[in-house]
Amino acid sequence: MTQELGVADASRKARAVLDEIERAVVGKRDALTLVLAAVLAGGHVLLEDFPGLGKTLAARSFAQTLGLDFRRAQFTPDLLPADLTGSFIYDQGQAKFEFRPGPLFTGLLLADEINRTPPKTQAALLEAMQERQVTVEGETFVLDPPFLVLATANPVEYEGTYPLPEAQLDRFLLRVGFGYPDAAEEWEVLRRRLERQREEQTLAQVVSREELLAIQAAVESVTVDPDIGRYCVALAAATRRHQHTLVGSSPRGGLALMLVARGYAVIDGRDYVVPEDVKAVAVPALAHRITIRPELWMTDISGRTVVETVLGQVPAPTARDRV
Repeated sequence: MTQELGVADASRKARAVLDEIERAVVGKRDALTLVLAAVLAGGHVLLEDFPGLGKTLAARSFAQTLGLDFRRAQFTPDLLPADLTGSFIYDQGQAKFEFRPGPLFTGLLLADEINRTPPKTQAALLEAMQERQVTVEGETFVLDPPFLVLATANPVEYEGTYPLPEAQLDRFLLRVGFGYPDAAEEWEVLRRRLERQREEQTLAQVVSREELLAIQAAVESVTVDPDIGRYCVALAAATRRHQHTLVGSSPRGGLALMLVARGYAVIDGRDYVVPEDVKAVAVPALAHRITIRPELWMTDISGRTVVETVLGQVPAPTARDRV
């Protein structure tokens, strides 16, 4: 039975998770906060950035601190759907087929270099992400909650890759990049490596699986004023009308704004969402859901610039006294 947590306790535990992860991932508090907000909202995250910036380390760190089973699937061009879902194996001793589950049967799955595998295998992952189930030879297996996917992708290497279709990108609650560290942060990475005298890093478990489920339940109790909800809708709709946009955000984008903003509010210690929460998560929640007009592909215009523009154009709700 899932225990109950108030928002104050949920916030304290969430911040403790971030503090522990920062022992391994240096100087990326803002990006880690976004990822954790999506996790608390029960969604999946695409970590898209250059190699060597801590994407895999962050995923493993989240699994350790959240007390989740962790599996890593290295996506390659020859990866088959059964390599993810598992398959039926004939047991000669019992003279019957038995199901051997694959890496999808876990708490947190790191889908490493997700854009290196063919669409058929990506589709198997898509079913698990959206339906929280897998289907093998006509039989359906439900995945135990929480089931979270942190996928990585390299944004600059295209040879031998299969670009993610818009439908699959839309299933990721957020797309987050860590970016390069500054000189002080990069030296801190080196200093910590010298100090621990070994390559691997092990973090303490901060919450259990049951406590994570309780925190996610606390997020569901966060109040969203109707004006805030309409603001989320207006931002998503504005991306469809933007002059640089071929295809704007679907309604799922507005939903993602609201869901992640609730997780962001809990981390900040509040049981209600404010416009600043929505603004903080707008770019990672909407930018990957936008397709730029083909004639602009060789310019600096991107989904990010479109979202930043609509944030400046759509009026945010004014603050009102809370009863």
